Amino acid sequence: MTLQQNEGFEIPTWKQVYAMLLELAQKIRIDAFSPDIIVGVSRGGWAPARVLSDLLENPNMANVKAEFYLGVAETKKTPTITQSVSTDVVGKTVLVVDDVSDTGRSLRLVKSHLMKKGVNELRIATLYYKPWSVTTPDYYEKTTRHWIIFPWERKEAFRKVAEKFALNGKSAEEASNALTQYGFDSELADRFLREYSEG
Repeated sequence: MTLQQNEGFEIPTWKQVYAMLLELAQKIRIDAFSPDIIVGVSRGGWAPARVLSDLLENPNMANVKAEFYLGVAETKKTPTITQSVSTDVVGKTVLVVDDVSDTGRSLRLVKSHLMKKGVNELRIATLYYKPWSVTTPDYYEKTTRHWIIFPWERKEAFRKVAEKFALNGKSAEEASNALTQYGFDSELADRFLREYSEG
């Protein structure tokens, strides 16, 4: 998948993300789905899983790690589970939380992993869903074709975008300018540009 297929960037603020999580929690409550455990897919799912834990008043959290992305719109051939689920899920009702269902292949793998571990019922919640994903979450807030840069990954995303631009013969300054046009905070962009240039 290329950056062009992703049609630019979407850069939600913390406030926008929190509003989306409030709506997700409401959908889950209306659905009368009450998970025994909330499983965050690391790393992108950690922050939204923690907030949903608060909003759903459910302190029972666990982690599973699936690795797929290498850079901006660049993936390995197949996703892999690099950390098994961190708690016993046999017979449990589980809510899997991630930030986005992009290709959907990591979420499909996580679901398979958890079902093999003996989960009784499993549903998936994400902030964003992309129309080409092979996994449609049970709960999601927004459909997009953009490459999303979440608040918890600003610096990493800046570096990856700068590297992507460099491969195309463009400067880090051009990468910074492109990001700020999509709403990336200009002060953060200046800071990360300095750090990237010094590194």
